[in-house]
Amino acid sequence: MKQVLIIMMTLFIGFHNPIEKKEIKVTGQVTDAISGRGFPSVAVFIKGSTKAVSTDRAGNYTITVPNDSSTLVFRMLGYHMIERKVGNQRVINVSLVPDETGLGEVVVTGERPITSVKRLSFSVSKVAEANMEYEMDVASMPSPVYKRSMYFDNYNPSNESYKKIDENGFKSPWKNPYSTLSIDVDAASYSNVRRFINSGQLPPKDAVKIEEMINYFNYDYQSPRGKHPFGVEHEVSLAPWNEDHKLVHIGIQGEKIEMDNLPASNIVFLIDVSGSMSNHNKLPLLKKSFKLLINELRAEDRVAMVVYAGAAGEVLESTPGNEKKKILKALDKLNAGGSTAGGAGIKLAYKIAKENYIEGGNNRVILATDGDFNVGASSDDDMEALIEKQRKSGVFLTVLGYGMGNYKDSKMEVLANKGNGNHAYIDNILEAKKVLVKEFGGTLFTIAKDVKIQVEFNPATVQAYRLIGYENRRLNDEDFNNDKKDAGELGSGHSVTALYEVIPVGVESNFKPLDDLKYGQKKKIELSGNASDLMTVKLRYKKPDEDKSIYLDTVIKNEIIKIGKTSNNFRWSAAVAGFGMLLRDSDYSNDLKFGDVIRLAKGAKGKDEEGYRAELIKLIEMAELLGEGE
Repeated sequence: MKQVLIIMMTLFIGFHNPIEKKEIKVTGQVTDAISGRGFPSVAVFIKGSTKAVSTDRAGNYTITVPNDSSTLVFRMLGYHMIERKVGNQRVINVSLVPDETGLGEVVVTGERPITSVKRLSFSVSKVAEANMEYEMDVASMPSPVYKRSMYFDNYNPSNESYKKIDENGFKSPWKNPYSTLSIDVDAASYSNVRRFINSGQLPPKDAVKIEEMINYFNYDYQSPRGKHPFGVEHEVSLAPWNEDHKLVHIGIQGEKIEMDNLPASNIVFLIDVSGSMSNHNKLPLLKKSFKLLINELRAEDRVAMVVYAGAAGEVLESTPGNEKKKILKALDKLNAGGSTAGGAGIKLAYKIAKENYIEGGNNRVILATDGDFNVGASSDDDMEALIEKQRKSGVFLTVLGYGMGNYKDSKMEVLANKGNGNHAYIDNILEAKKVLVKEFGGTLFTIAKDVKIQVEFNPATVQAYRLIGYENRRLNDEDFNNDKKDAGELGSGHSVTALYEVIPVGVESNFKPLDDLKYGQKKKIELSGNASDLMTVKLRYKKPDEDKSIYLDTVIKNEIIKIGKTSNNFRWSAAVAGFGMLLRDSDYSNDLKFGDVIRLAKGAKGKDEEGYRAELIKLIEMAELLGEGE
């Protein structure tokens, strides 16, 4: 009897040996807790593992887990993370709830609180492939920092407008010794690229402006010292995508003026209320965004409000910033409808700004639109001429872009560049908070205008060079010394980064732009005696209320440090540039892969208190998956 019991127990243990258990297939759907609709592109992964899948366009997923003790984790930026133990369940459905802690409530000091901002909800046209298993670094996933919705109404990117970008190529310093450009602090391209990737598709090539992607991020540059309102620093190392080439990093850091010390502001909101602005991610999001800005206004600040649709009109006279209830009431009444008389609205907004001009203050028009001008002055040339005429008044311009499907980036860029201004794209409420609250001074207060950079390359050490990005900001060489030539503005606390890829003398490269001289070789040798300098960086700028430029320069020596010894600033900007080059399918990306960019970015993430850099890493991972599906 005892032997029989032992045999039975052995068989029982054998049949129940967990090692022999088969993997379990789990399916389910992730839905939005507010709309009830399926939620695409949600990361579903096994806790303690790097195995993950993403939900399809209907929010469905299928994943294989090792055993019934496994735990599934459901995560999406901007939503509360959910964990579910598998147990005996083979179908696990969950609903994601928006994480409001990223924004909280918008409180107006001294007034009745505004209700907390609710999640926008839209519909989707294309998303990432369903159930594509991939490896992910779960430990490095950031806490939710952006409120998201993956639904986009009436979204057709073919109706969007982007100016064609011809990528900068290599130039010889013998034929082109100078590289001249206007600075660009705009960062609209990055948030627009983010919008595309989060909707499950790669952006059009011309939507990718590498300099705007680089300049979206803050860098740990030293604050300026001395008489100039900004400082300049540089680093030189190897280009991550071509180790035979050098990469030169030039950083400019503007002086930061604390909010309490900013001069009084005279602001005119110019708001597009045409029919094209009716979608939830346009006028409704715009109104929420402006409430954030209104909360920042002081008693000495003033704001007026102009709207335009079939006609333009003033809906709020210039009002002190502490009369928030009156300002908010005018904003809340706005509704979309009619065609878009953009030209008439711009003229009226500048007229009101000039009538309330504050001497020595921040006089600015803030234009918020999808850029779909279709009545009156509507061509890029017409709008350019109109803005050039108005900028002479001393009133600056900020352009905020909203929406998708008919977004006109080409018009936005013209307006910002010609209007002594800047341009941002608002794809969600937290981007609005970044632009209008956290970077209030930089967005709205100019510390230097018409800032130009001219780099002179030493032919003794530089065989060829190319500027990465800034294709739409290049200037003629003679424009550098011409004070009548308009250029970019630098705001309080803003930083600007420019990268040059350099082919050193003596390096054999497929990108060499010119053959060696046959008849001028002797003269060429005589002219290239200085082998210690790589280049000289020259800058010109004007004070906001002056018309005569101020000059400064710095020499970059022909010295190089290993990329592992470079700063986070250098490696992060190189990673962003590499990402942009891959999105643009650049001729110069060589054998660079998304994995290379991810590793470089992770090693340069630094403190990242706001989570912006962690978010970019996730975007690169998503872009890699999307690229595999094409």
